[in-house]
Amino acid sequence: MLDAFDLAILDILQRDNTVSQREIAQAAHLSAPAVQRRIARLRESGVIRAEVAVLDANRLGRPLTLIVEVHLHEEHPSRTAGLRQRILAEPAVQQCYLITGEADYLLVVTATTMVDYEALAERLFGGDDNVRRFRTSVALGCLKSGLQVPLPQVQR
Repeated sequence: MLDAFDLAILDILQRDNTVSQREIAQAAHLSAPAVQRRIARLRESGVIRAEVAVLDANRLGRPLTLIVEVHLHEEHPSRTAGLRQRILAEPAVQQCYLITGEADYLLVVTATTMVDYEALAERLFGGDDNVRRFRTSVALGCLKSGLQVPLPQVQR
């Protein structure tokens, strides 16, 4: 169970995980060792899944963001295992969701050019007779992109 101190720590860390534990302790009204113990517990419990640098794909030569709907013939795990493995192994796939509705998967991918994307699509979907079709949309811009999870408000 998360308390107000945990939520305060998480709020700070998900905005900027380079903030020192001393600064977090001051903001959360805890001692630095208490913050350290709580962060360790949040990591061990899986509440904190990863601590990574979020990079700007455009500045790294990957200016295209594409949203891909994948439509399958069958959703049985034995028929989707290969596709799942290829998606998990592909660094250009930023996000993959299993979804309800007309499509079965929704992917967010990054590419350097359309030729690069076509090669990616061939790697992921080519030769897979369970992929009925895929539909690609090119993002023209980004209004919002983030990983912050809204946290409940806890009264102290």
